[in-house]
Amino acid sequence: MSLARRRPQNEPRPRAALADSILDSARAVILGKDRELRLALACLLARGHLLIEDLPGVGKTTLAHLLARLLGLDYSRIQFTSDLLPADVIGVSVYDRAAEGFRFHPGPVFSQLVLADEINRATPKAQSALLEAMEERQVTVEGETRPLPEPFFVIATQNPLHQVGTFPLPESQLDRFLMRIQLGYPDAEQEKQLLGGEDRRDMVARQAPALTNAELIELQRSVTQIHAAPPVIDYVHAVLQFTRGSERFAYGLSPRAGLGMLHAAKAWALLASRDYVIPEDVQAVLPACVAHRLASGEIGQREGAEDAARFILDSVPV
Repeated sequence: MSLARRRPQNEPRPRAALADSILDSARAVILGKDRELRLALACLLARGHLLIEDLPGVGKTTLAHLLARLLGLDYSRIQFTSDLLPADVIGVSVYDRAAEGFRFHPGPVFSQLVLADEINRATPKAQSALLEAMEERQVTVEGETRPLPEPFFVIATQNPLHQVGTFPLPESQLDRFLMRIQLGYPDAEQEKQLLGGEDRRDMVARQAPALTNAELIELQRSVTQIHAAPPVIDYVHAVLQFTRGSERFAYGLSPRAGLGMLHAAKAWALLASRDYVIPEDVQAVLPACVAHRLASGEIGQREGAEDAARFILDSVPV
């Protein structure tokens, strides 16, 4: 007889097991992108919004679909185009003849996970429709404030700015994304496996949720309980101060960026099955958390983003 302890059916699953089940399922679909998958999951567990920037066809939309399936979230997709209007995002009031009054019809932003596909193909006016939703998790229409579902995430994809028909995201919009990641091309062996394997869309459609909404919310709460000792907080603060005093950057990181980086480091620690943050956690998430805030004029140039992050890591002592 096995002496292994069986977990009662109603006993919560360990946090590490929940996170590992998501990552294992994601790795089977998105090949060779373990770091990017970890960053994306850490971003969502830290209650942040994710910007995925890369060339068309490298799997940006597939990753967003996959995360929605694995996290068991209500999902909507907004295809951003140059003629998109704010009402197409947040909704509009329509006159109801039977009720003799206007009735609000919610837009696609009223979902737990919103995919803003090719967000930089829309005009700044349409892009700004997401600002309040991303920061306050609510939408104000005609003077009435309506809360958004819980949890609420925005995953946006964008093409590099040198491509035709793109509009740069303003700094205020970029600052509301906790992370920006890039997928890049797969290596040779993984691309051969991709070419000879099953259609990724079919694989995504077959994925079952790896956790419930209650488990996801509990994981997010667990992130806030990860301990960050004063020396770690001092290190994050030193990074902020360095960017504000460096001549290399036109402006430094905001307090929101510092809070986001610390929350992301806590989520990274949770994925490593730790209940405390170490400097390596901060260093792991720093490039994804700061490059789009400091190198906004270089969006689309991966070398610029990596150089900015490396410059900070090499200049600020632990």
